[in-house]
Amino acid sequence: MHVEFHGAAGEVTGSLHRVVVGDGSVLLDCGLVQGHRAEANRKNRSLPRWAVEADALVLSHAHIDHSGNIPGLIKAGFEGNIYCTPATRDLCSVMLRDAAMIQQQDARYLNRRRDKGAEPIEPLYTVEDAQEAVTRMISVPLHRPIEIAPGVMLTFYDSGHVLGSALVVLDLHEKSQKKRLLYTGDLGREELPLLRNPELVDDVDALIMESTYGDRVHPDISHLDDKLAAIVDKTMKRGGRVFIPTFALERAQEVLFALWRLQERGRLPELPIYIDSPLATSITEIYKLHPESLDPDISDMILSRKDPFSPPGLRYVSDVDESKELQARSESCIVIAGAGMCEGGRILFHFVHGLEDAKNTVVMVGFMAQHTLGRRLIDQERNVRVLGMERTVRAEVVALQGLSAHADRNDLIAFARGIAKRGNLRSLALVHGEPEPRASLAQALHDGLSLAIHEPMPKERLELTK
Repeated sequence: MHVEFHGAAGEVTGSLHRVVVGDGSVLLDCGLVQGHRAEANRKNRSLPRWAVEADALVLSHAHIDHSGNIPGLIKAGFEGNIYCTPATRDLCSVMLRDAAMIQQQDARYLNRRRDKGAEPIEPLYTVEDAQEAVTRMISVPLHRPIEIAPGVMLTFYDSGHVLGSALVVLDLHEKSQKKRLLYTGDLGREELPLLRNPELVDDVDALIMESTYGDRVHPDISHLDDKLAAIVDKTMKRGGRVFIPTFALERAQEVLFALWRLQERGRLPELPIYIDSPLATSITEIYKLHPESLDPDISDMILSRKDPFSPPGLRYVSDVDESKELQARSESCIVIAGAGMCEGGRILFHFVHGLEDAKNTVVMVGFMAQHTLGRRLIDQERNVRVLGMERTVRAEVVALQGLSAHADRNDLIAFARGIAKRGNLRSLALVHGEPEPRASLAQALHDGLSLAIHEPMPKERLELTK
């Protein structure tokens, strides 16, 4: 009985782990690696054979770095069921299809530019593969145990990270051995305005926990509105545009809700706000279909037909021609567009026109992995490449971390200690974090917990029966 680590071990993206019980095995997530194109492509095409042969897959939540290679797994021959919450299944129905369309568009673009005689580029997977993946997904509500493989009982608890996100609890039984394993996926924060708080679970023997912000503490979320209002006001006064690159899931909805709050309180006037992301538009509608997964106050708003995701002045940009028209205008406005790490999506086309204009502001509202354009902008690099073109960054770049849906250092320590107090926790493995934050968090946990703390790398394993 053990866990084998593959993706997001010593890095942030591409989550993939395997739990082995007797002769069977269960996968935890199967995400896309995001970052430098060539390296990400190589890793995403290198799914291990043991993953394809697993009995089942448990998906913690719909973010692409956790779900995005499930169609690739299906394409490679995986035949098992995929278990997730109802909201996660609904989100994957649009997010995986969108990821497949991007893969196919990228392949067509690269094939037009490839050298004569070179092998054609194939997408990682197709829309049909993505649709097949969703048909394999079985919706399981929170707190409802279900047997998913011999000796493996699954129960979901709320992780408070994004809509539908879940803590994965596996009760494992092999011969005379019984162990309870908790995998956080991505852990949310206390008191996020849209979601319920993460739950604590009793009697956990082994914990696999993310460590994305293991060396940082987020600013007090109560000050977020003041900072966002000041940024928007300053940019509007100089006649510029506010560009907010966002992930379509969670971050876009958090930004919309923050702008709605500011206008409700008279902190911002009505001004043009554009959502230039068809995917974010679809996901926002899915949020409204699942009030049971939201904070009770937000749920009550939705049930009473009050829309906290529609600030006055909001306009949705649907097709490419409309997006191009928006890029060509000169009006001051807020543009919310994908993708979050600025490695793809419509935000890049806005950057081609907007990064070199000192009147504009780029507001970064989430984590940026190494080697991404988003990270280079946060690091204040003045010369960057956007869609193959050199651009000098004259726009102001601001990192607004208060919107992060990831637990910070204090949240992670408190969660681990809370789990330890509720049972027989003997081992903790830190994943989904770059080496420095993970090591810092491990040291802090060593100081307060009497248990084995692991920092696994790919192909390492954690024995659960020792």
